[in-house]
Amino acid sequence: MKKKIIVIITILTALLISACGTQETSNSSSNTSNGDKKVQKIIVGTGTQFPNVCFIDEDGKLTGYDVELVRKIDEKLPEYEFEFKTMEFSNLLLSLETNKIDFVAHQMEVNEERQEKFLFNEEPYNIFPLHVTVHKDNNDIQSIKDLKGKKAIVSATSNSAVFLEKYNKENNAGIEIVYAGNGPDSTINQIKTGRADATITTPFSVDFSNDAVDAQQKVVGEPLLNSKVYFLLRKDETPLQKRIDEALVELKEEGVVSELSKKWLGADYTVNF
Repeated sequence: MKKKIIVIITILTALLISACGTQETSNSSSNTSNGDKKVQKIIVGTGTQFPNVCFIDEDGKLTGYDVELVRKIDEKLPEYEFEFKTMEFSNLLLSLETNKIDFVAHQMEVNEERQEKFLFNEEPYNIFPLHVTVHKDNNDIQSIKDLKGKKAIVSATSNSAVFLEKYNKENNAGIEIVYAGNGPDSTINQIKTGRADATITTPFSVDFSNDAVDAQQKVVGEPLLNSKVYFLLRKDETPLQKRIDEALVELKEEGVVSELSKKWLGADYTVNF
């Protein structure tokens, strides 16, 4: 009888220990689940060919104004993890439309076509001054009016291209527009060799190209546009849009955006908002 009682007590003790152990494990798992915040990965589309904005430096690192600003925004948003995906500029909008990326960081200016399809964030992060740009020895072209009968090269789907196409049509300007490729067909090479007469770009891009690859370019005339620059998202990305804007406002107040502009673009292009 004593043996029976001992066996029963042993079994009950084992069951009690087992039950207690199961409860602790369950509570621990629940606490871990509640303690961990879900972090959403965000794919940021950008390029590698825009001097001082998004490019590969001599150490093989992706950097530039837009890239470093996105990294600062990422630090402000613990619920997101930003990851860059690089591609040709002409592929960025299609990649956004087909969900291959979540937003574009590439000095995107507002135009009607983009507004119809996509969502811009509301807080601009710099001004994008577009100028006529020519070879440094070219003194015949002093403004866009001098481009009549000339060949102007721009990147397809860029705001430079959109602006020039619209200007050409509305003013019957007679400008021959060609679109940049790579290697010998790049904007720098075509202007340098005289195969193209001009392009439409920014002073900071010209300064960088002259220093980095001896592009031999100069800016002429007054700015054609002083467009505000934004990030571009899909229409359904309003929560992300709101958080990006909140982070940008903080970074502006802290002086970070201004300092990044001075470092990468050569001047504070954030002062005219």
